Amino acid sequence: MDVNSLSKKLLFNTIRVDTVLDDGSEGSGTAFVVSHAHKRGTHTFIVTNRHLVEGVRSGGLVFTQKRNGQPDIGRRFQLNIEDFPHAWFLHPDPEVDLAVVPMRPLEQAARDQGVELYYHVIDSRLCPDSATLRALDALEEVLFVGYPSGVWDHVNLMPIMRRGTTATPMILDFEGRPEFLIDAAVYPGSSGSPVFVYQPDFMRPNHNTGRKFLFAGVIAAVFFREESNQLVPAPVPAANHATVTSSEMIDLGLVIKSKAVLDIIEAYLGCWAE
Repeated sequence: MDVNSLSKKLLFNTIRVDTVLDDGSEGSGTAFVVSHAHKRGTHTFIVTNRHLVEGVRSGGLVFTQKRNGQPDIGRRFQLNIEDFPHAWFLHPDPEVDLAVVPMRPLEQAARDQGVELYYHVIDSRLCPDSATLRALDALEEVLFVGYPSGVWDHVNLMPIMRRGTTATPMILDFEGRPEFLIDAAVYPGSSGSPVFVYQPDFMRPNHNTGRKFLFAGVIAAVFFREESNQLVPAPVPAANHATVTSSEMIDLGLVIKSKAVLDIIEAYLGCWAE
């Protein structure tokens, strides 16, 4: 497969996270790669939810290998991380469900085993600023990429792409927090999925840029209907066998705004400089 379009590159933004939880159950989730230009240079990080790395006994990141500069489709490399929870830097605000780990030492660990990793980064400049957010409509098409309910093409190592719309205006902070809602089918394993405002120009299918393309945020939670008919947001569970029925979920996902990703990266770089 020639990775010659924006949507094809999105297939290689994400990384599958496979974990063993403290209770011995297996879990999975989504992470993705972001590059960020800083005064000391450009740095690359893997981003996921903090609830996917806390309470984890062991974990690994699943990549596609690179060969001759191209993805070696279906050739898997799992990078297991010792003391998985402590490898991650958590957002300084414990209420923000984000964690990052720098990419450079992970790539070096792979090279030490004779492996080159294939991935595409999300440039942090795709995060909308306040002017861009004001220009967005209340209803925008969104795309998110990940591993819902652990489902993926395990032969070709491809994630699942899903679409939806914004359910609350992105210019507003839902319930006063840097978050917004999407109307989309969010399931266990979708945690950590990057969300994009994406409106491709279907009249120009070979064009590499969409009519509108922004890195909007990160899926962190889904709304459930409890027996009392009260609606509550809860973190998307990491366990592959979580006892969640589709009737309990109302297809509303909670998305942390991408500005929070910039904040955690800047916080990490600030600590690194001290």
